[in-house]
Amino acid sequence: ATYLRTVQDWIIAPLMRSAPGLAGVDTIGGYVKEYAVRPNAEQLAAYGLGLGDLVLALERSNIQAGAGFIQRAGEGLIVRADALALTVDDLAQAPITRRDGLVIRVADVASVGLGRAPRLGAATRNGHEAVLGTALMIAGGNSRTVAQAAAERLVEVNRSLPPDIVAEPVLNRSELVNATIKTVAKNLTEGALLVIAVLFLLLGNLRAAAITALIIPLSFLFAVIGMNRFGISGNLMSLGALDFGILVDGAVIVIEATLLMLGQRRAELGRVLSPVERLNVAAQAARKMVRPAAFGQVIILLVFAPILTLEGVEGKTFQPMAATLMLALVGAFIFSFTFVPAMAALFVREPKMQGDEHGRSDDGEHETRLIRFVRAKVEPVIRRVVMRPRAVFAGAVLMLAIGLTAFVSLGREFMPTLDEGNLAMQALRVPSTSLEQSLSMQLALERALANEPEVKTIFSRTGTAEAAIDPMPTNISDSVIVLHPRAEWPDGSLDKEALIQRFESLVSDQIGNAFEFSQPIELRFNELISGVRTDLAVMVFGDDFDILQRTADQIALKLRGIPGAADVRVEQVSGLPTLTVQIDHAAAAQYGLSAADVSEAVATGIGGTSAGKIFEGDRRFDVVIRLEEVARNDPAQLAALPIVAADGTVVPLSSVARIDVREGPNQISRNNGSRRIVVQSNVRGRDLGGFVQEAQTAVADVPLPAGVYLTWGGQFENLQRAEARLMMVVPVVFLLIGSLLYMALGTIREAALVFVCVPLALVGGALALLLRG
Repeated sequence: ATYLRTVQDWIIAPLMRSAPGLAGVDTIGGYVKEYAVRPNAEQLAAYGLGLGDLVLALERSNIQAGAGFIQRAGEGLIVRADALALTVDDLAQAPITRRDGLVIRVADVASVGLGRAPRLGAATRNGHEAVLGTALMIAGGNSRTVAQAAAERLVEVNRSLPPDIVAEPVLNRSELVNATIKTVAKNLTEGALLVIAVLFLLLGNLRAAAITALIIPLSFLFAVIGMNRFGISGNLMSLGALDFGILVDGAVIVIEATLLMLGQRRAELGRVLSPVERLNVAAQAARKMVRPAAFGQVIILLVFAPILTLEGVEGKTFQPMAATLMLALVGAFIFSFTFVPAMAALFVREPKMQGDEHGRSDDGEHETRLIRFVRAKVEPVIRRVVMRPRAVFAGAVLMLAIGLTAFVSLGREFMPTLDEGNLAMQALRVPSTSLEQSLSMQLALERALANEPEVKTIFSRTGTAEAAIDPMPTNISDSVIVLHPRAEWPDGSLDKEALIQRFESLVSDQIGNAFEFSQPIELRFNELISGVRTDLAVMVFGDDFDILQRTADQIALKLRGIPGAADVRVEQVSGLPTLTVQIDHAAAAQYGLSAADVSEAVATGIGGTSAGKIFEGDRRFDVVIRLEEVARNDPAQLAALPIVAADGTVVPLSSVARIDVREGPNQISRNNGSRRIVVQSNVRGRDLGGFVQEAQTAVADVPLPAGVYLTWGGQFENLQRAEARLMMVVPVVFLLIGSLLYMALGTIREAALVFVCVPLALVGGALALLLRG
């Protein structure tokens, strides 16, 4: 494990850092190599030495210093005093002091050799220990291009590795991005083809349909230019919102008017129009349609305007969607009144109107068979409806009531859960669990899951890496379960919820673990929102930890009884055993020792003190003074740690301090200066908004002691903030839309008649959502 970690730290990570877009590489797992000096407490005491003497001796025996320069025969020479230790033997032979003509060396009071630093974190994969490196992207980078660059660099890195080592990628974010782009491209292509087919069926003119359909790529490219200008990336939210049916509305109006007026003009003249005449007719048709089309486009733009006012996470999430669609609509409007009339005049032949020998008809209309068929079926219905206004009004009110009922019964969520393709599992143990014990339990978990047919690989981080980019205690493990593509599953119809339930049953017999299942990005997303990794967080604030703990336990009990609650747990804030060295100031003063003298000796003996470095080529490793593992883990041997008093005598640590084991806090969390404990819960099988409403009702029955109060966090915070913002903005938008309708139609009655279609349209949307679940 030390060898693998050394290769990672000094070969793989430096080469990976130079990949474009990477800010660094975070490493966890294995052991960091060091040169270990293990003092013998008895020998130190016998020679009257302390740990500080050993540290000083090694520091003064492993140095190099600049001594200026000299000039010789017209040549300048830099002077350097070099006393760097190069080998273990150099360290062992370093002198500490001289007693009775005898030189006492490091080797006389300590063992020196290669060692490994104590670790607070480890990595595992498929039931075996591993070394895990995580490539970190610079802020504002493109995750797809950076991930691809990192993958390409890793291929080059493998050529530089020793023959017995292979660096394998276990998770590549570009795969998810590429899958998302593929889905978006597929949906956009299918949507475009469907729109083109409908255009041809309705227009009955292949050239006219093709010209209208060209608005789709033109407006899309216009939107891309705007996205590039405003720094909007192409992703599922921004591109997935494009509605080609809306984009071609203006073009359909213009091309229909152009075809009609070309046919009418040909019928009037009784001949084929000249190019100039076609251009004039096309321009006239565009001018005729520009006012109603402009009002329609502005109203559609206003519909999406409230999304641009969202703030925080919801703004970052949904603003690109609205901005992209609005850019595309602006582009479509411009091209509908420039490109479409010009192309229609150049390439579309004026149709013959049905009627006399010149094609004139009584109504002056030119329609396809499909339109005539629809007209024949719809017109009688319209005539009957117009004759029964009260019945129609009653039916509309009934539909509105049904729609409102459906809308109220709909769930509320901040955003739908996106299938990332993989799962995340967090395993939690009691706070006192050591790293080695957590590793043993985690390896058993991985072996239980790695053999499942849907699982491609599983890797985990337990505890904290040396860089502490994502700190965790040693009793918590984060796992990423990488799944095979769904097509390779034995049962491709199996949904994620059922798969999670099966995995939970597989690991439920692993005693001492509590589990939370989520998705990798979703987990981080929740953590960034409110500091917790679940969908919902109930934060309990107060001063007394015992009272907070009891209140949080009662709240957790209430949450567990609500349908849809999953992974309910109370944040672990206590139960961490601590070996405390309580310094006796009076006893220390009798020996002329300060608290710092005693603390430094304890810190060196247990934690270790660096006394320089040894260089191996361009690699450098710390020289660390630390007690042997057996002595470090034995309070009795720690009590015998020698400390040199002011008069040169050596006293054991037990003479100036008391050593005992106490239970202390596992963590102390604060929000706005107040202590808090968090009750966490995921939500499965139902909407987040409905769950929170039911949870708030249930938790309201929990009696709160004086000075204790609650707040609700997680994704629900974003939902509430977005709803509050929209409640202010949407009425203003409705007022603006009503004003535009009045300006377009000229009377309040007609504007109100058109505006009443809005709630009726919402009825259809609510029913569609209800039917789709």
